[in-house]
Amino acid sequence: MLLALALAWRLHEVLTLIYVSALFAVVLTPAVNSIMSLRLRGRCPIKRPIAIVLLFSGVFVSLALFVLACLPPVIRNLHQFTADLPDRIPSIVAHIKRLPLADKLGVDDLAQRTENAVDVTAAYLIASFPQWMERLLDLLTALVLCIYFMLEGDHAYRWVLSLFAPARRRRLDATLRRAELRMSKWLFGQGLLMLILGVASTIAFGLLHVRYFFLLGVLMGLMNCIPIAGGVVTILLVALIAALDSWTKMAAVFVFYIVYVNVENAVLTPRIMRHSVDLMGLTVLIALIVGTELAGITGALVAVPTAALIAVLMDEYMVHQDRPSHTAHS
Repeated sequence: MLLALALAWRLHEVLTLIYVSALFAVVLTPAVNSIMSLRLRGRCPIKRPIAIVLLFSGVFVSLALFVLACLPPVIRNLHQFTADLPDRIPSIVAHIKRLPLADKLGVDDLAQRTENAVDVTAAYLIASFPQWMERLLDLLTALVLCIYFMLEGDHAYRWVLSLFAPARRRRLDATLRRAELRMSKWLFGQGLLMLILGVASTIAFGLLHVRYFFLLGVLMGLMNCIPIAGGVVTILLVALIAALDSWTKMAAVFVFYIVYVNVENAVLTPRIMRHSVDLMGLTVLIALIVGTELAGITGALVAVPTAALIAVLMDEYMVHQDRPSHTAHS
């Protein structure tokens, strides 16, 4: 047992990669099955390999169209940001000096420290280029593993079930099927919430005349793949950029985000995610903290569907429902 734990710890990065690939294979399999069920003019059903090719082709085409539509304005915003930053630093310092107790915070040295931070960040990005290439290789490996899991996952799944006695096998199979349904609906719901936030943010930031609004709107939508934390971090960045023009604009950005969060929590999330993940907010937050601690950004990305899987298993095997007591009739 100890040897197995030591080996698992030694291979934890590889096991994480395998788990993430298997998780997304489970999430995407219902889409593959839907494509396989299609019949074109009375012909035979589409084979699984062809269905997988069609699915990923559709995903890549959608991404390509998204990049072609969004990349030019994003690049223009990035170029403008890097060009404006040196001239904007004195304006930032002037704004901060108006705050109470600003003289005690070392604001006068802020410009020099900011320039040094930019230089250090640029040097870090250059030095970490090999690590980024390694992450890209991990992404490609995960994609290949995901395809293999979708191709041969049924055989592996049946083999795992065969390790259990028939009665337990049927119960476990039914439980895992429920978990698969919840996890697959999570992907659709999360993607829809990301799209809504990205479009709403881009429109709101444009109406408020926030600098680089297109870049920031796209970033808001993409970062929403990390529930709670992604949106909070991004809105702080947007507020900082809005503060370059005025505190009023920064306040308007916060007002927009507060209104959106309330609408999302009261209307969007219950309607979109209620019948998919069906987890309490506290559960989601704990899952994010644990996932981030264990596997960084990757752990945060898969934290919610993993929590859904664990919740289904716990409901089936650990939670004891109260049974109504039967009172004897006299």
